[in-house]
Amino acid sequence: MEETLTKKVLTREIADIENLLSLNPRIKPHANLVSTSSTRQNKKHWKRNAGKSCGDCDSLVNNFDDIKHTTLSERGALREASRCLKCADAPCQKSCPTQLDVKSFITSIANKNYYGSAKAILSDNPLGLTCGMVCPTSDLCVGGCNLYASEEGPINIGGLQQFAVEIFKAMKIPQIRDPSKEPVSELPESYHGKIALIGCGPASISCATFLARLGYSNLTIFEKEEYIGGLSSSEIPQFRLPFDVVSFEVDLMKDLGVKIEFGKGVGLDGLTIDSLQNQNYEAVFLGMGLPEAKRAPMFEGLTMKNGFYTSKDFLPLVSVASKPGMTIRIQSYIHI
Repeated sequence: MEETLTKKVLTREIADIENLLSLNPRIKPHANLVSTSSTRQNKKHWKRNAGKSCGDCDSLVNNFDDIKHTTLSERGALREASRCLKCADAPCQKSCPTQLDVKSFITSIANKNYYGSAKAILSDNPLGLTCGMVCPTSDLCVGGCNLYASEEGPINIGGLQQFAVEIFKAMKIPQIRDPSKEPVSELPESYHGKIALIGCGPASISCATFLARLGYSNLTIFEKEEYIGGLSSSEIPQFRLPFDVVSFEVDLMKDLGVKIEFGKGVGLDGLTIDSLQNQNYEAVFLGMGLPEAKRAPMFEGLTMKNGFYTSKDFLPLVSVASKPGMTIRIQSYIHI
């Protein structure tokens, strides 16, 4: 008995140290015999990651929550921003269609200057939040990141952009013209001329915002539907681009005095380019996008009555069913 106790004693120290030492790994003299069924049950108590089988997936019925892998928390954003190399030549910026100063807004995030980061983004791109959520960054800025070959991979630029502008969105700060610029009332008469923009989609929102920042004060957007945002609202699902994001960016535009008239589009109720010119509009911007889907010749003549849906038919129906606050004339899409 005394010999058995002597073998179990690891040290002559107090019991607490004895307990700690007992946690050290030891070479086992035999193999463990645990059935696969027992292991499968036991691992459920410790498993951290989600299962990969079909039965492990949560139901997504009527669930349009943000599930993008690029979405970052504050802790994740600070960690990601600290990885940026702040490259002198900034290949990410050269790959961005809007020429965002990427390393500048990432540096602001790293310094916890979220307002400054959002200001840098929205100054170059009035649709900064939309682009942060849906822009194909892997083919653009992220594709040029010098960290692409590293173990942790390239910087999550889209996620950082989304994070910064979402923080600014929560601040509820209205947009104003640059105070250092000449007041609108002192600008030449040409800045007060009537300008029309056709379609309230991303193109017209960007164009109207930049014109308003320059000092043009009589801007009107004509939208044939009863909702704002164009394709961003009607053809991108809620889990990818929530409707309140589009509303936020349109509200920033309206802060500068831009007006929107719904139910008016080219070809509706006699609205034409000539009619706008007759109403003394000095310039017209056409931003209606692509109104019809491209059809393969073999599908010509097929409609929803035949059970044939194009993206322009199907996606607006998904959007109106998933985007709170969005109103749409469903009758204009369903002709059955």
